[in-house]
Amino acid sequence: MAMLDVCDVHTYYGHIHALKGISIEVQQGEIVTLIGSNGAGKSTTLKTISGLLHPRQGTVTLNGKSLNNVPAHKVAGLGVAQSPEGRRVFPRMTVLENLEMGAFSRGKPDASDFARVFDLFPRLKERSDQKAGTLSGGEQQMLAIGRALMAHPSLLLLDEPSMGLAPILVESIFSVVKDINAQGTTVLLVEQNALMALAIAHRGYVLQTGEIVLSDSAAALMKNDLVRKAYLGEE
Repeated sequence: MAMLDVCDVHTYYGHIHALKGISIEVQQGEIVTLIGSNGAGKSTTLKTISGLLHPRQGTVTLNGKSLNNVPAHKVAGLGVAQSPEGRRVFPRMTVLENLEMGAFSRGKPDASDFARVFDLFPRLKERSDQKAGTLSGGEQQMLAIGRALMAHPSLLLLDEPSMGLAPILVESIFSVVKDINAQGTTVLLVEQNALMALAIAHRGYVLQTGEIVLSDSAAALMKNDLVRKAYLGEE
């Protein structure tokens, strides 16, 4: 049984049909990536999984338990944490306070929770008393991921973690995502940077206008002509 099973899901924004019968699976211990252009439905997929949106048709199950119509805070309590597109840190709160908010569903965090995040992101330890709104874009992305990890998720949803970052920071962020996965956290990664995403993923899905048009191992997708031309910038 897959850890996450999204089966024939249709999601709408009002009358707009955003997801048109998508089906994806994520096995425990995997990094699975969703790649596609702006407006393809990648973020909508994550919001449907996390309970911020609810499908009109189809099913979302986590470890065999239906997430359909389960409110977002209860989905978080089941072990799903999301690092949202655009980071969405609390700008007037310190780094430490932002991290504490990530553990809200679990109660008061202990020293080991902070130690894990600071081990992955040493720069956050240096900035622990700094207001999040004064951090650089890369530091805010580290904080968004660290905040999600404070919930001790079994499934981590990452929405565009490389957006707006310098290439050297992108490499650093993706290296940490691999480390997080190696520590036992399953990852569903939404990315426009297909090259970096496929380099660390086990498997991938290609979304176009709300539909899955390709799915395969990451290595096979890297070699696929459509993917190479459309997403890797090759002729």
